[in-house]
Amino acid sequence: MGKTLAYKILGEHLVSGELARGNEITIRIDQTLTQDSTGTMVYLQLEAMDVGRVNTELSVAYIDHNTLQTGYENADDHTFIESVAKRHGILFSKPGGGICHQLHLENYGAPGKTLLGSDSHTPTGGGLGMIAIGAGGLDVAVAMAKGIYSLSVPGVIGIQLTGKLRPWVSAKDVILHVLKELSVKGGVGRIAEYYGDGVRSLSVTDRATITNMGAELGATTSIFPSDENTKDYLESQGRGEQYVPLAADADAEYDEILHVDLSALTPLAAMPHSPDNVKPVSEIGPIKVDQVAIGSCTNSSYTDLMKTAEILKGRKVHPEVSLVISPGSAKILSKIAASGALSALIDAGARIIENACGPCIGMGQSPKSDAVSLRTFNRNFKGRSGTLDADVYLVSPETAAISAVTGVLTDGMSESAKLGIDLAPIRPEQFAKNDNFIVYSEDTNVDNTSVVMGPNIKPFPRNTAIPDRVTGKVVLHAGDNITTDDIMPSDSKLLPYRSNIPFLANFCFEKLDSGFAARAKDAGQGVIVGGDNYGQGSSREHAALAPLYLGIKFVIAKSFARIHRSNLINSGILPLTFENPGDYESLRVGTNLVMEDARAQLDQPTVTLKDADTGRVYHLAAHLTDLERRMLLAGGKINMLKETL
Repeated sequence: MGKTLAYKILGEHLVSGELARGNEITIRIDQTLTQDSTGTMVYLQLEAMDVGRVNTELSVAYIDHNTLQTGYENADDHTFIESVAKRHGILFSKPGGGICHQLHLENYGAPGKTLLGSDSHTPTGGGLGMIAIGAGGLDVAVAMAKGIYSLSVPGVIGIQLTGKLRPWVSAKDVILHVLKELSVKGGVGRIAEYYGDGVRSLSVTDRATITNMGAELGATTSIFPSDENTKDYLESQGRGEQYVPLAADADAEYDEILHVDLSALTPLAAMPHSPDNVKPVSEIGPIKVDQVAIGSCTNSSYTDLMKTAEILKGRKVHPEVSLVISPGSAKILSKIAASGALSALIDAGARIIENACGPCIGMGQSPKSDAVSLRTFNRNFKGRSGTLDADVYLVSPETAAISAVTGVLTDGMSESAKLGIDLAPIRPEQFAKNDNFIVYSEDTNVDNTSVVMGPNIKPFPRNTAIPDRVTGKVVLHAGDNITTDDIMPSDSKLLPYRSNIPFLANFCFEKLDSGFAARAKDAGQGVIVGGDNYGQGSSREHAALAPLYLGIKFVIAKSFARIHRSNLINSGILPLTFENPGDYESLRVGTNLVMEDARAQLDQPTVTLKDADTGRVYHLAAHLTDLERRMLLAGGKINMLKETL
């Protein structure tokens, strides 16, 4: 049996364990990335490990999330991150340089490398043929300190592409189709590997759009082969020498295969409030649009913006639409300015904002009340835009741009001819090297560089070793598909406090249950009950650290999203799943639970908790690896590392 591309790269980086599905392995990590929303916590954790220069080939600290500096908090975080970067030999990407995933694709990603990032959309690098995995901040800190990462071997779903995309259909429509077919939990425990004749028709930035939104499948990562298109892209960025051809074996076997005929796809949209709630634009119909936002790490490439400019050239944004555009990098902004495309965008009535994540994470540009907002972003969870009652649709740049002109959701495939728009292919461009936003740190180290910490930066909470008897009161009973945005809201008001868990914890679950934080504090030791796919979405470990600070001991759910489950374990919070589905309804708020012989029970695949008032026994699945068990017994990953370092 031949090997998949994913298993080839994992095998080449294997440090320990057997590369077989479900086994625990440790792999060598070549590169890491952080962004400032998660980065402050990452670097507090790195400092706590008392290490010298990082043990990776390359580590980069990007500033792209908290770029609205309305107070000292964000600027202090950036200064702290820069000081730690200098101290440990990490590249520092200043605000304004661009979005981490776009920048890493342009400047550092390389076929066959492994990348671990403290952002769930790190799999963007899979568009270059990398194993690029999003993880919690502590996992990334450990990767920088020790150069390794441990995981359970995922399965591999093969996504076979045939045919070729028609005009007005783009890579965004490909991944929306895959999400429709597989759902937001269809990739959990698996890697999505793309192959087939249709791959040749997709550029690297097309592929990066698809692998970026593989995070919405819940997949460990997504990957494309490295081929002539990869070579062309690397050469366009002045890095042609880093090209390596990579592909799965011809007889590779996949756990499952999804066939996608690119030539059969039409423009699609993900409707509120989930990326897998997908329908053809033609079926949704010409709903009135209030806002259009083009950009984010998913669709802010040079090609995306040039197509947008071509559609808007000589036309006018509809008077009742606000159009905002955020380029992915300074290099892209410079290029579209030189080409004249920037003038076309501005002349049409578009607002150009900073090269940053911006509206995608609720950092500015929130739509008006009860608005319809079309966005080329990757997530449309309720309230993520910063407006709780807004309806956000995820669409391609082509659909977004033509809809900005017409004022209604528009299928460009059927309507473009009426408007006289002929969307021509965008020719490849050469990009000059620009590292003016990068701060290097070759001549610094822990001995000659101090760490700068502002007053808003607080120590991260630490758990304690699990005792033999653990008690907890159920303080929340939640439904399916709870996101990390639901657990720890992230908007322009709260993002400046991502380095201050004691303050941030007061807003935990605020949008779902405003009384949660107070109830958890009163309980002292709490339990959260959730449904399917608990913790989907962003990799932010704050969704584990805030509950830890509030005394949460267990989270019991029907199923967990991969990164959040890892973050809970890293924090010493025990994630359990129901063996009897009927138990979900019986565990209501106020139920007092007790786990006897807790330390011994962690050796078993099934543990028992008892209702301290009624005596009812609950059998719950733990399914812990040896490493996970050791982390929980120690009270979290940092405690375990302190014991072993």
